Amino acid sequence: MQEQLIVTYDGSAFYPEEKITLEPNTRYTIQIISQEKSQETTTKNAWDLLEEMTGTYEAAEDWSSEHDHYLYGTPKKSDN
Repeated sequence: MQEQLIVTYDGSAFYPEEKITLEPNTRYTIQIISQEKSQETTTKNAWDLLEEMTGTYEAAEDWSSEHDHYLYGTPKKSDN
């Protein structure tokens, strides 16, 4: 089970901002991510990231058609 909660830490305890549906008296493992970092990573989707990266890497002009050659060393499909 994986559940995400927004909490506030007062220096000694975490207080959830919404009602939670966890079993009382049960041990859980939690992961702490500051809200500033989580907002940065959750506001972008894969398309935003791809658009941001477009044109940032130098590659051969035939990269898309000959990617197996560049990634795995297979012979090129054409000698253009």
